[in-house]
Amino acid sequence: MGVKSSVFMGIFYAVAMLGIFLFGYTALPGQMDELKIAFVNDDEGKAAKQIESQLTESLPFKTIDTDLTNKEAIKALKDNDYSLVIHIPKEFSDNATSGKSAQIDFTVNEASATMVASSMNSVVKEINAQLSKSFSEQTAQGVLMNMNVPEDQAKKVAKQIEESYVGNYVVVNDVPDGMHNNMLPMFLTMACYVGAMIAAMQLIGSFKMFLGEASKIRLFGYVQLCALIIAVLSTIAALIIAYLVADIDTATIWKVALQQILLYMVAFNFCAMFTFLIGEAGMILNIPVLLAQTIANGATMPRDMMYAPFQVISYITPMYHSVQSYLAIFFGSTSPVPFLWGLVAVGVGAVIINLLIITFVPRRMPLKKIDKDSKEMMA
Repeated sequence: MGVKSSVFMGIFYAVAMLGIFLFGYTALPGQMDELKIAFVNDDEGKAAKQIESQLTESLPFKTIDTDLTNKEAIKALKDNDYSLVIHIPKEFSDNATSGKSAQIDFTVNEASATMVASSMNSVVKEINAQLSKSFSEQTAQGVLMNMNVPEDQAKKVAKQIEESYVGNYVVVNDVPDGMHNNMLPMFLTMACYVGAMIAAMQLIGSFKMFLGEASKIRLFGYVQLCALIIAVLSTIAALIIAYLVADIDTATIWKVALQQILLYMVAFNFCAMFTFLIGEAGMILNIPVLLAQTIANGATMPRDMMYAPFQVISYITPMYHSVQSYLAIFFGSTSPVPFLWGLVAVGVGAVIINLLIITFVPRRMPLKKIDKDSKEMMA
């Protein structure tokens, strides 16, 4: 029996992991056109209108919003509603025609999925290369109209050609250097979730062992209390490690601690649903759900880029809400509150489902109770 179970689990998890990961990550970079950007043109000049027309037609994004102000666009960017904001300032055309440096601002939010920042960086570099070449050629054409220029003036003109266009790359919510900082929201979430998943299996095993010794609701309360104690202890350990290794602002420690405890309780009850329902075999369901959340949590790719199944998973599982809240707490200028409410909603739903399972789903009498009743009958 043990050999058969081991063979089954080995095959099952290999298929589950490769199937989920390989399918989920085919969205990179294939789904990049699903990202949303904003294009704000505050210049009524001909040059600015020409650039706006060219870029909105050539950029590889399905959604390019143009009917908003730069202030509105930056606010939406900080909330991760946009992946990039392109802004042409009011004086762009005047500078371009007067020989001054013509500047366009490209703003990205680093407190977002890692794929967004790296992709937008590549897009901006390509745009800047094209615009710089175009402006240099146009400036050079004007210079060629007057070939006989003194050496000093020629140097000045050469510098003018070189600086005729400037692409200003702006970062909001800058993330400290190091992949460990960038991935901290996901690592904290994963560590908490996996610990809660294992605890769910063990504590529910104890719940079943003592069925008949106390009411189901009382035993359920004991299980929740044990989980809360573990949540506090594991949070202390996790934050000590994170504080020593990552660049964590001490002002955020209490916020992080409270969220980590909340996440543990939500993850515990979420994983407990499968264990309450089908026992230890619930791990067969919990592992694929965990794997799916590593894609659906928004740390690597935003929700807009995910395939539909992972988008659904991001709404009804804990990890997405936790990762997005941590991004806001650690690096962002937006509020984590909507994501925390999403986390609470998942937790409340899981607790209600667990109560329904222990109340209405028939359950076999535990072995301890059977042995006790058998001895009483024999006596």
